[in-house]
Amino acid sequence: MTDVRERPAAGPGAGDRRPGELGARELGRWTWRQLTSMRTALVLLLLLALAAVPGSVVPQEGVDALAVSRWKADHPTLAPVYERLGLFSVYDSAWFSAIYLLLMVSLVGCIIPRTLVYARAMRAQPPAAPRNLSRLPDHRSYRTDLDADEVLDRARAALRGRRYRLRRDQDGAVSAEKGYLREAGNLLFHVSLLVVLAGFAWGSLFGYQGGVIVLQGGTFVNTAAAYDDLDPGSQFGPEDFDPFDFTVDDFDITWLTSGPAYGTAREFSAALRYRESPGAPERTYDLRVNHPLTVDSTDVFLIGHGYAPVITVRDGRGEVVYDGPTVFLPQDQTFLSYGVVKAPSAQPGQIGLDGVLFPTFEMNADGDPVTVFPSPENPLVSMNVWTGDLGLDDGVAQSVYVLDTDAATPVEGPDGRQLRIDLRPGETEQLPDGLGSVTFEGVQPWVRVQVSKTPGKELALAGVVLALVGLLGSLFIRPRRIWVRAVPVAAAPAGAGPDGDDVGADGDQVGGTMVEVGVLDRSGGADLTDVLDEIVADLRTAAGRPTEEETA
Repeated sequence: MTDVRERPAAGPGAGDRRPGELGARELGRWTWRQLTSMRTALVLLLLLALAAVPGSVVPQEGVDALAVSRWKADHPTLAPVYERLGLFSVYDSAWFSAIYLLLMVSLVGCIIPRTLVYARAMRAQPPAAPRNLSRLPDHRSYRTDLDADEVLDRARAALRGRRYRLRRDQDGAVSAEKGYLREAGNLLFHVSLLVVLAGFAWGSLFGYQGGVIVLQGGTFVNTAAAYDDLDPGSQFGPEDFDPFDFTVDDFDITWLTSGPAYGTAREFSAALRYRESPGAPERTYDLRVNHPLTVDSTDVFLIGHGYAPVITVRDGRGEVVYDGPTVFLPQDQTFLSYGVVKAPSAQPGQIGLDGVLFPTFEMNADGDPVTVFPSPENPLVSMNVWTGDLGLDDGVAQSVYVLDTDAATPVEGPDGRQLRIDLRPGETEQLPDGLGSVTFEGVQPWVRVQVSKTPGKELALAGVVLALVGLLGSLFIRPRRIWVRAVPVAAAPAGAGPDGDDVGADGDQVGGTMVEVGVLDRSGGADLTDVLDEIVADLRTAAGRPTEEETA
């Protein structure tokens, strides 16, 4: 006799497998099912939303490289960790791309099987009537003098008028169903997510965004070299830049000068002159926040502003070695701004200045210098002076907002401390040891604009619209099934009434047709009383003589 416990292995390697252990094929199939489940798709969608949060909180290199530099300088301990995690370029990081791709795979793997099931359901007939309609949560029955065929004909006509699909070749009952588009709405919603993701992917591959600071009176030409920071897509080339240029003629700010919001800007406006291509006629545009200038397929946004002190530096020979507006970066809401000046050609030694601009300078009660209003009503620059090697000759590129003083020598004042010069517009400070002089000429405003080209935004917008349509369809379309059964009631042999009709033992009229109506809401939770009443009202008629007997 063969021991049933010693059955042969079902396949290669199966004899070494413990009960419940998955092979490579089963494990792959289980993993695919988990990845393509609706629950996993929702989790990945939530993870994608959470992964985008750091991109809104942490400065991004592709949006504002200056803000990234300042953040790194202010957080020297966290900066290496954030850089290793890719938090300064979230949307280009490997982990964000992994979530993005997994979500797309999950959606595709979820949509295709559901679409096939939906296609089969669209071709299938409504299910036959249940044996006992009285067990449905919403049902009604009554008796009428109409014969069963006439009741069923009335039911078919009434349900077709209400756009129900009927089951064919069914005797003694009518089965009807509608609300098939609810599942179409669900599928459309999921497809729309793919459309939105594809739109974003298209924009990130074939588009770009960059930032640049333009002084009042300055001109910007849309080329790669003109940007302060540029983040192009992997498929974007220099030939894809739209050949426009613009000039900032004026920049106007309306400040609140009273109330709790004192010192807050109410409105920004930059007056531009632009040309869509070289040689094209000039046009004008008032660039404001949330009102971008659109040229061809490129958008120009106003995202910031500040001040540039006009500084002139003369060396020991009296020659001008630095002249012009110098962009200072705002440090807080009062527009206290920091900047540096570098004069590498100065003789007898290089001259470097670093310090701050006070737009409206005052001394507070503690004797500390402060700015009391963000507009340049009483500007003052206060800068330290350096000489010697500023690291400009070692061939390493330097930021224009950073002064390398590792090998420089601080210039000493009469008190033996590092010289700090405080200048108002029109004032000049002579530097010691024959180094030269520094003159503060005035203040010139600048604006920061973001220029972006996003070719997939129309596709993403279409996906959002499709998502709304699909969501509305899945919320408001109710899939319902209705069954109507008509059963002839046999006459009882109890006797005849005075008018010749058959009556039962208790004197009630018998015969006619017993009609049962059942309604089922497949989505659940709906009140079908009104639907049931309307169907029964269509079926019952004064023709014949319907009885008063009715049960809910």
